[in-house]
Amino acid sequence: MSEQTDSGEDRRETGNSSASTKLFDIRTIIGGLFVVYGVLVGLAGMFPTEEGLAKSQGININLWTGLSMLVLGGLFLLWVRLRPLETPEMPSEEG
Repeated sequence: MSEQTDSGEDRRETGNSSASTKLFDIRTIIGGLFVVYGVLVGLAGMFPTEEGLAKSQGININLWTGLSMLVLGGLFLLWVRLRPLETPEMPSEEG
């Protein structure tokens, strides 16, 4: 009876481990940060000042940088979605 309980606990621990592994995948964190910062920089680029445009020779750098960061963040998140991490399975100890 204790063997069944142990195997059930192992399954729950593996499930929690898998969920936490997917949550803390570095690609998710990097992609999320790029998306958040891309939105913030893009919003700043949507309302440029004359002084800022003069410094950048008429190019709205904030807008272009924000869009680039959004694209890069989206690519990271797409990468996570298309190629998720595979957790290695522990060899079972039968005996």
